[in-house]
Amino acid sequence: MNKPLRLGVLAWEVAKIDSLEDYANHLDRLVAEGAKQADLLLMPEYSCMEAAAAVTKEPDPSAELDAMCAHSDAILAIMRAAAKKHSVWLMPGTLPRPEAAGVRNRAPLIAPNGSVAFQDKHVMTRFETESWGVKAGNPPGVFETPWGLIGTSVCYDSEFPMLARAQVEAGAWLILVPTCTDSMHGFNRVKISAQARALENQCFVAVSPTVGDAPWLATLDENHGCAGIYGPVDRGFPDDGVIAEGKLDQDGWIFATLSPDALDEVRENGAVRNCRDWPTVVPSAGKNTFSDA
Repeated sequence: MNKPLRLGVLAWEVAKIDSLEDYANHLDRLVAEGAKQADLLLMPEYSCMEAAAAVTKEPDPSAELDAMCAHSDAILAIMRAAAKKHSVWLMPGTLPRPEAAGVRNRAPLIAPNGSVAFQDKHVMTRFETESWGVKAGNPPGVFETPWGLIGTSVCYDSEFPMLARAQVEAGAWLILVPTCTDSMHGFNRVKISAQARALENQCFVAVSPTVGDAPWLATLDENHGCAGIYGPVDRGFPDDGVIAEGKLDQDGWIFATLSPDALDEVRENGAVRNCRDWPTVVPSAGKNTFSDA
């Protein structure tokens, strides 16, 4: 028997922040609330960008990125302190990290003792590439946790099946998707992709979005989504694969207790075996010819 995981997934409402201390207090309140019911907490991509308002003069995407890069170490220290204080595993979203080869969008997973490992976003959106110049990071990997191996697919990465598949083949049974989308088109792409990845791989996928309007920021000015936890669409699971889901554009935590053993059962005895039947080689498509026969 594998150890069940109590997972908390947050829809983060962007707050008006006047100082890094305000951000630290906001994060602390959210972690304290989630840690009461969960062992591992997931927060959204770029949620820490709300702190940019405290260190920039006016909304400007380049200035906000530069400011957050300059304070990246301080922000990470705040995140690590929250995990340690509340003795919880924490993925506090992502944060820009200035590296020698360029800025990376990095998702830290922080253990209760404060130790940290990272998963970089691998495929950049047009905004990240064309406006920010954020670079693709390291390839998909997995984190070792007390509940087994867990993967992370940052926002747009979730839309590419081969990235999550590489993590599942490496042993991941849960994929964490921190996301930040400023339109319903964007959020629906991530949500549909997350449900597809859960179906294809017969695994769990959790989505944590930013929500709310923040006109005082250029990068988080509009945010849409809902927190969700998705699983296989098969025996032993809900008919639509939705394990838990919040209300659209409403902030707050959702929780679910997830067991890797449930996935072992459905992969072996489900009506279908999507995970096992994944084609290892797909030949190039040819033309189907018509005849009179």
